[in-house]
Amino acid sequence: MSNRFLPLFDLTRGQIVESVHFGAIAVVDARGQTLYSYGDPQAVAFLRSSAKPFQALPFFERGGPKHFGLTQKEQALICASHEGSEEHVRTVESIEAKVGIHESDLQCGVHMPDDPTAYKALIARGEKPTPNRNNCSGKHSGMLAHARMRGLPLETYLERSHPVQQDILSAFAEMCEYPRDQVEIGTDGCSAPNFAVPLYNAALGFARLSDPRDLSEARARACGAITSAMASYPQMVSGENEFDCRLMQVGKGQIVCKRGAEGYQALGLMPGVLGAGSPGVGIAFKVSDGDLLFRTISMEPIHRVRPAVTLEILSQIGGLTESQLKELSDFGPILHIKNHRGIVVGESRPAFKLEKANAAK
Repeated sequence: MSNRFLPLFDLTRGQIVESVHFGAIAVVDARGQTLYSYGDPQAVAFLRSSAKPFQALPFFERGGPKHFGLTQKEQALICASHEGSEEHVRTVESIEAKVGIHESDLQCGVHMPDDPTAYKALIARGEKPTPNRNNCSGKHSGMLAHARMRGLPLETYLERSHPVQQDILSAFAEMCEYPRDQVEIGTDGCSAPNFAVPLYNAALGFARLSDPRDLSEARARACGAITSAMASYPQMVSGENEFDCRLMQVGKGQIVCKRGAEGYQALGLMPGVLGAGSPGVGIAFKVSDGDLLFRTISMEPIHRVRPAVTLEILSQIGGLTESQLKELSDFGPILHIKNHRGIVVGESRPAFKLEKANAAK
């Protein structure tokens, strides 16, 4: 393993490190200054669902939420990887009704909901999930709303040549200060185009999303609307007991957090979080081997690496107080590993120390 990805997270059994996850981290402020890093901050990775706030940005910038009378709760769902709960589905249906689209217009595909109550209820009723249960249905409804507002075709809204997707790509590249023609484009699990850029640039994008003072008035207003909606309705962005939601609740409007598939995590800290007068800060990291979803015996979905690594990063840079870290201690950063009888057999723990940028020079 090269120094592109370094040991990030250990799992022990007895006195032995049994498994190691590798990764890389970038911590960047809104002025473009790298504050901390670990591994290679220039490592290129797909943001996956961490890109959702940027995919919503052109719609917000054009005044889409006001045009359709969308509530903040509905706006948050457009930026979400929701859990497919009954509340999430009702909110998607409300967006669709206001926009004048139908569930059948969504091209996101289907999967079982992550919400344990909805998951068990579907099985008990013998029902199959529909597109509105998809964790990306809010994002797709937002893309369709953008197309509807501009009188653009709905049937082709996911094609890379569609004006909505072209606007999203441009906005993403501009926010991350990365050449548009160098953004690697792939197809996400929900069939929408997705983007890969260096961790540094993704972190910069989240820093500017959180601190848009140097952007145009329209874009700054859109960034503010997105972060305000996410922070005000974090239960729409993921789920009540999921880490992104809990971190934003504990952050009380000062942190926005968005996970992505295959071990990606990104977050933004508002100005002043790292001290009086400090600019907004973005954090992006990639777990190189992914961070697979597990379910507890009660069917609660959990990821063992990203929440703990996020908390360790925030602890090392002073992004959370001791009391806030205590509120989130169920997620780590250090947790006991128990066997099926509840016996402690080891621990899971972060295995990195961030390097200050000035120390690397």
